[in-house]
Amino acid sequence: MADSRLPVGGVTQAIAASALRAQQARMRIIAENLANADSTSKTPGGDPYRRQAPVFEPTRISGARGVRMSKVEADQTEFRQEYDPGHPSADAKGYVKLPNVSSLVEAMDMRQAQKAYEANLNVIETARSMEQRTLDLLKK
Repeated sequence: MADSRLPVGGVTQAIAASALRAQQARMRIIAENLANADSTSKTPGGDPYRRQAPVFEPTRISGARGVRMSKVEADQTEFRQEYDPGHPSADAKGYVKLPNVSSLVEAMDMRQAQKAYEANLNVIETARSMEQRTLDLLKK
């Protein structure tokens, strides 16, 4: 049930705006993952950067349901390993742990987040346009 404080178009815009904020946060997490895709531990045998994943949940917005990023969780998949005994982060057997970040997966996630962002931006623009047309009709 919509809240009486906002017109229907305003509720629609508020919901879409919540999705814009959520996708913006998602893109920041993806950018952080990509920035750390090749990082290694500062100590021999230590763990490198662990991929982060956003967690979304529904939230109440103007009497309707929107979305928000509730937290960021570490991806628990295994680290990649590479044999490089001369590397400062290599363990006793000569293996270096590399982040569990796949640039291909991150690129696909980024593209999906961009598409979702654009779709919600279109919702806001369409709602505004419809409201303006309604106002124009009422003026006549």
